[in-house]
Amino acid sequence: MGGRRDGGLDERVEIGSARDRPRGDHEPARARGRQVVADVLFIVNPASGAGRAGQEWAGIASWLSSTGLSYEAVLTTRPLEATEIAERAVRQSRPVVVAVGGDGTLNEVVNGFFHNGAPIPTTSRLAMLPLGTGGDFRRTLKIPLDPKAAIEILRTGVARRLDAGCVSYRTADGGTGVRHFINIADAGLGGEVVHRVNNGGKRLGPATFKLASFLALMTWKNKPMNVVVDGVAHDLKAMQIVIANCQYFGGGMRMAPTASPTDGVFDVILVGDAGKLETIRGIGTVSRGAHLDEHNPHYQLMYGKRISVSCEDRVRIDLDGEDPGFLPALFEIQPGAIEFITPR
Repeated sequence: MGGRRDGGLDERVEIGSARDRPRGDHEPARARGRQVVADVLFIVNPASGAGRAGQEWAGIASWLSSTGLSYEAVLTTRPLEATEIAERAVRQSRPVVVAVGGDGTLNEVVNGFFHNGAPIPTTSRLAMLPLGTGGDFRRTLKIPLDPKAAIEILRTGVARRLDAGCVSYRTADGGTGVRHFINIADAGLGGEVVHRVNNGGKRLGPATFKLASFLALMTWKNKPMNVVVDGVAHDLKAMQIVIANCQYFGGGMRMAPTASPTDGVFDVILVGDAGKLETIRGIGTVSRGAHLDEHNPHYQLMYGKRISVSCEDRVRIDLDGEDPGFLPALFEIQPGAIEFITPR
């Protein structure tokens, strides 16, 4: 196990022994004291949250112009369109690009900041107006759910360089896909959960993840997996492998309580051969982020910058609540890849 931390947005990387979190190979950007000013591009996914985002945005738009904010809003009409819109804006260095929706919408916008696996040179900054189902990414950064408070951050917030993850994986047709994530990626049970969520509707809101998790768990069988963390191999029968840039996934589960998106490393959690009943009993512990403190033998925490995961069986991966493909997959950290507007 590594050293314990609170997982905050650090101004430095903690220096410790070989058992502690390794020093990042970059210096996270310091909070800037000046105001972050618009022009602001809102990329709105009206289908997010089973359509609730579109309804809420209509109300927000009715008062947004009265704030004096100079903005443009574009509503998406199909999957992955947010990535295309974001990429055009990033190449133009639009000052602020705001993802309006849930974690999946944010993931699409994040991918618009990259091309061929590398960050696009830009002065654009990213922000989020959370109107989706899970709302996991915003928990780590403490972005408020109240729309007026979240939009006020565009004026009063600070810009920080956040890490991102680059993932190469197997697509459904046997090819190779490349995508990025900013919150949490995982392989195994979590991939099955998000597949159910994304294909079964989200009308229950955050409870959607709880129901999907239960249904997926009932049919899931733990798999022999090979995990290589910065060159060190681990072979285990696993429920899931979690590669965390931030702390929460699955609609509020604090799986990686020490993860920080400004430290240049992933928190890697190997979830071993846990049983179904044991997993259900431990849900509350994981929700509190206390599962690692209790030295549960089914959880191993380590830190790494380059993680490969493979399995002979067909195993889905999850990237920020999206399920783009399958193992084998390679996860690599991209330190300070995106400038993000966060609360002070």
